[in-house]
Amino acid sequence: MTGLKKKRRIQVLALAVVALALSTALIGYAMRDGINFFRAPSQIIAEPPGPTEVFRIGGLVEEGSIERGVGEEIRFSVTDGGASIPVTFTGVLPDLFEENQGMVGTGRYINGVFKASEILAKHDETYMPKEVVDALKAQGVYQEPDT
Repeated sequence: MTGLKKKRRIQVLALAVVALALSTALIGYAMRDGINFFRAPSQIIAEPPGPTEVFRIGGLVEEGSIERGVGEEIRFSVTDGGASIPVTFTGVLPDLFEENQGMVGTGRYINGVFKASEILAKHDETYMPKEVVDALKAQGVYQEPDT
């Protein structure tokens, strides 16, 4: 009788381990498209991502780079002080989007151009995303905002 209890306990434990491994694998599979890694323009130039990889780019909108095309397409460049990446975006930009201001975009890097599907801009005069601040500090071009 005790051998049967021991065998049953081992079976339940093995089933729990398999269920845990399966649930972890399913959660990881479900989240693979929801995780977007942040990259600065210098990092993109150093190691260009594949055309199917979705990631976030951040930096400052380069002065004099905003070009409004036909329809809703907008072209501009984003820089971290060390490199500059051309960006295209089709849609309506945030109200606070302007030159020399911080921005973060989500999209793909295809043939040397970042095709953005979403653009986020600062929400007040002093805000800049932490990733952008860190990238600008690494390049040595970050300036503390006046308070």
